[in-house]
Amino acid sequence: MDIVEGETAGSAEARTTPAGEWEREPHPSDSLRTFGAVAQALREHAGLSRAELATRVRYSKHTVESVELGRRMPDEAFVERAEEALGNTGALRKAARHLSRGEVGLAAWFRQWARLERDAVSLCTYECRLVPGLLQSEAYARAVFEGTIPLRTDDELEGQLMARMERQRMMRERPTVPFSFIVEEHVFRRRFGDAEMMRGLVDHVLERSAPRNVTLQVVPLEAGLHTCLDGPVQVLETKEGRRLGYSEGQENGRLISDPKGVSVLCHRYETLRSQALNPKESRDLLERLRGEL
Repeated sequence: MDIVEGETAGSAEARTTPAGEWEREPHPSDSLRTFGAVAQALREHAGLSRAELATRVRYSKHTVESVELGRRMPDEAFVERAEEALGNTGALRKAARHLSRGEVGLAAWFRQWARLERDAVSLCTYECRLVPGLLQSEAYARAVFEGTIPLRTDDELEGQLMARMERQRMMRERPTVPFSFIVEEHVFRRRFGDAEMMRGLVDHVLERSAPRNVTLQVVPLEAGLHTCLDGPVQVLETKEGRRLGYSEGQENGRLISDPKGVSVLCHRYETLRSQALNPKESRDLLERLRGEL
């Protein structure tokens, strides 16, 4: 079985291969750095500070900085607003056409699963430790990475954060692919930051799980013991109809391709689905939790 890295905060910067060599995290792509340099040059030519540009494009100063340093993929809204704010030269629109997401911030051993996710015709996720990466708010994801041991440099943290936010784009771009999530209630009760950040997380989860192709079910605290107590798991189906599984623990993860092993995971998942709250009850629970903050 292949070893891959997943949703946890502990994505190691490097690992030893069987040959004893080190595999490093990739650096931000040249296209992101180039776009950022163009944006910074145009901003400075216009005589604007990062804070002033942030106000005009309606993004945070931190986002502007991350884009300029090549740490973050700018979305269409950012490109268009920055283009208008910086003179409508067309330079940013043209540069944006050549942006490459690459796999910045993804550990080498997680890239295989990430590629499988992007092409899957369905994806099921059970989580009992933290909010699944595809549903995390930016503030929550940042808090997760900031709590990682060993500590990350600012560049490493930004790369990981960018990668996680980019993975979420997959859900918006594939509206006909079923995404199913089953998450333990206690995950949403675990505090981070202040009340505003907690409300932001719940709002983000509710927004991401609102489309018809996304199903979120919460396992309530009173549900008791169930079939997935061995830990978090993901199962996907490929275009060829093949099912693959992924599970992880401390400092490791594994891709499960054996049909019998995957069948067991699918059976456990379907059994837990029948024990969890239905989607409407789950949304009602999250809204109640938000009201308690």
